[in-house]
Amino acid sequence: MTHPPVTTQWIDLGTGFGAHLALPPAGSGPGLLLFQEIFGVNSHIRTVAAQYALDGFVVLAPDVFWRQAPRVELGYVGDDRARGVALAQALQPPELLADIATAVSTLRARPEVQGGRVGTLGYCLGGRLAWLAAATNDVDAAVPFYGGGIHTQLDRAATVRCPLQFHYAEHDDHIPLSAVEQVRQAVAGHAAEVHVYPGALHGFNCWARASYHAPSAALSHGRATAFLARNLF
Repeated sequence: MTHPPVTTQWIDLGTGFGAHLALPPAGSGPGLLLFQEIFGVNSHIRTVAAQYALDGFVVLAPDVFWRQAPRVELGYVGDDRARGVALAQALQPPELLADIATAVSTLRARPEVQGGRVGTLGYCLGGRLAWLAAATNDVDAAVPFYGGGIHTQLDRAATVRCPLQFHYAEHDDHIPLSAVEQVRQAVAGHAAEVHVYPGALHGFNCWARASYHAPSAALSHGRATAFLARNLF
């Protein structure tokens, strides 16, 4: 009987604050903090964690909603989507920043993380959290995917010290191209890339959503993996 190349478990980051940990086939590597969408650390996010673990990273996906609905897993439409929106709106910024700091320090201290290097990546809500992690913690790289609300927090650009790689959809009902341009201008003096995917919609990376766009998902994953490899290995 063969063992799976990626091993996973839930770990405790504090009293009630859990996170999904995915270890690469080698058992060690650089750290990658993976932030969820509004749908929780669901099957898709756990599979993304495995995807990047297969690329060689020690991936930690914290449960952002642990105070309100621990380990909640939501679908993408109807009542589940409405609940995800409500959970996201109830998040308190001071608590979020504290949780981000805890997740970064916990991951960096893991014995599997080589050299103490930690990057961050996230989708939608998680994209904004990846941006906040870069602005408020000493991470080594950040990759926000269609991070909603980043353009309203560009005053934090001055405190970002790490390389950045942004991924946006051309047709995003939540993030107009004017907002993408604001981000582009705000990070013009940084080591930053801003990629826009023609024909793609918000959520294009998620194969469980109607907006999934395989060409954009494949291209963005390749770019993100290369970017993280350059900056973390």
